[in-house]
Amino acid sequence: MQATRLEKINRLVQKELSEIFRLETAKTSGVLVTVSHVRVSPDLSVARVHLSIFPSEKGAEMIANINANAATVRYDLAQRLRHQLRRMPELTFYIDDSLDYIEHIDELLKQ
Repeated sequence: MQATRLEKINRLVQKELSEIFRLETAKTSGVLVTVSHVRVSPDLSVARVHLSIFPSEKGAEMIANINANAATVRYDLAQRLRHQLRRMPELTFYIDDSLDYIEHIDELLKQ
């Protein structure tokens, strides 16, 4: 039962964060930020958010910017989820480099 509830919360947070980042990145040209997956701790105190950033050259810069504004993102998320969650987890953002890894493997296989 607990695992299903956490999965629902993970999906809900991912969906809402995706919408927040979609609206914010529409203002900047040439950068696409997608939420790959979210892992919320069982006590709902911390959420690890993995972001896929295109182009990957701007990944470190964007993650630094997002982590600097994590309180604002958390507030926006809390406003959207205020009727679903009582407690809003602290957000920590990480780069999801799985697409870069896949490209690297494809290049190696082509050689």
